[in-house]
Amino acid sequence: MYVLIVLLVIGLCLGSFVNALVWRLYKQTKTSRTNKGNDDNRYSILLGRSMCPNCHHELAPRDLVPVFSWLWLCGKCRYCHKSISWQYPVVELLVALLFVLSYVCWPMGFGAVGVFSFVLWLIFLTAFVALGVYDLRWFILPDRIIYPLIGLALVEVIVRATIFSGGWQLVITAFWGIFFLAGLFGSLYVLSKGAWIGFGDVKLAIVLGLLVGGPLMALFLIFLASVLGSIVAIPLLINGRAKANTQIPFGPFLLVATVIIILSGTSFSNWFNNLFYLH
Repeated sequence: MYVLIVLLVIGLCLGSFVNALVWRLYKQTKTSRTNKGNDDNRYSILLGRSMCPNCHHELAPRDLVPVFSWLWLCGKCRYCHKSISWQYPVVELLVALLFVLSYVCWPMGFGAVGVFSFVLWLIFLTAFVALGVYDLRWFILPDRIIYPLIGLALVEVIVRATIFSGGWQLVITAFWGIFFLAGLFGSLYVLSKGAWIGFGDVKLAIVLGLLVGGPLMALFLIFLASVLGSIVAIPLLINGRAKANTQIPFGPFLLVATVIIILSGTSFSNWFNNLFYLH
């Protein structure tokens, strides 16, 4: 129980960090374009201070308590009284719930290798939520998040293969996952000249290929993400809220599918094998 409470609190705090990260990255991108590549330090994650996204007034500590500050202020800024998006408490709660769910469903156990992978997984989850929010809002998967994730995924695979005696077969399997997933997405990107899939999805595929490992699991990832995308897109088309040419980002569905695959362990992969008689 204590572990769940700690994870809940950490998740809420990191959810608040995700909101700040997403907004600051977007503002940095905009200002660097107008300032000829120079970032505005006000929007730096390391140097900038927390501020209202509307009036840019610096926030006090009492304004920064995850979820509760938003509820206490009725979703408005204390200083300019403009509405603060519901995205803020939702993302904070989402990260916290994902942390708790990951602990409850963690398939690797909590031995040495399990704890190591679990800690890294919490970092991946935090970044996944940031990528999903950014992609949903601006249809971009920022390199400043993806590139560190590629490095972190490589570190996990290599450490598990060497220090934790996972064997170099683990590395080979992971790179097969990259080859299949990123190779497929890269081919679609080239063939369609970016119309079918964005290049950010190609780079994200490197991370996800390393995490799920192997062409079979990469295939399952695409299958599951496509099903999730259809579940969302079809009702929108039926209700007239979307058209055939409406842009719907694929990144969030890939990320959700990855979370399901990782936390389900072998359950979904066995079902997928039986469904298509892949033995």
